[in-house]
This record gives sequence, C-alpha cells and structure tokens, in this order.
Amino acid sequence: MRRTTHHRTIALAALTLLVAAGCGTQSGGDAGGSGTVSPSPTTSHKGCAQAKAELGAADTGHTFCLTTGDVIRISLDGTTSRPWAPVKVGGSGLEATNSGIVLQAGDASSAFKAVSAGTAQLTSSRPLCPSDPARISCKGLQDWTVTVVVTKP
Repeated sequence: MRRTTHHRTIALAALTLLVAAGCGTQSGGDAGGSGTVSPSPTTSHKGCAQAKAELGAADTGHTFCLTTGDVIRISLDGTTSRPWAPVKVGGSGLEATNSGIVLQAGDASSAFKAVSAGTAQLTSSRPLCPSDPARISCKGLQDWTVTVVVTKP
C-alpha cells in the first residue's frame, strides 16, 4: 500500500502564511530605524501624503507632498557596523539645505528645501549584515527610497 501525503497542499499553505506575514521582505523599519511610530499622514495630492517634519527608515517606499518653501528632514539611524550611505536626491524640485544635526557613527541625516514644482527621489542604503573581516559576510543591501512631489501653493 502506498502512503499518500499532501506535500503540495502543505507547501502552498505555508507559502500563503509567509506572504501574509510579510516574511522575506525588508521594509527598512528594523532595529536600526527611528524607533518611533507616527500617525498616518493625510492625503493632500493624488497618490501622495502630506510630508511629516522628519522622515525615517520606516517611511521607505512612500510618496510625500511638499509645497514650494517647505523643508523636509531625513534621519536614518544606523550603526558603525551597518552604516547608512549619505542620502542622494534625483529628479527636480528639491535643493539640499543644512540639516543642522550632529551625526552619530552610521547615521545619515539630510534636509531638502522644496524650491520648484517637480518630483524627486531620495535614496540611501546600508548593508544587511554587519561587516567583520574575521567572519563571513553577506553583500546584501537594505534600500531606502522616498518619492517627493513638490507643488506650488
């Protein structure tokens, strides 16, 4: 007699649970993040939320709106073994300004002023694994990306 097992059913159920739990995704809000929880911002422009005064690691993947003259600050908390790269800006509408913050080793801090209508992407990354010459390391990166839509008042 042949024993019947339901490997496919079990595998499909496990996969469904993993996807529902968000397993395997890297959202940027891990222990190296800002550690604060903010209320959901209100929507002011189709597809984007009104920007908070300061964005952190947990804001990755979101789109925020600014009006010309507004300033947005970015504070990504890292460590010496998993440092954030400096925040880069691409696109139009934002201009770097003085962030006025003293950095801890591994942190990335930036500020940008909305100077004209446009769309910009702010990006940074850091290693997924601490770097240690005496150990095996991984080459994976944790990406951080935010889109900023600048409108005129």
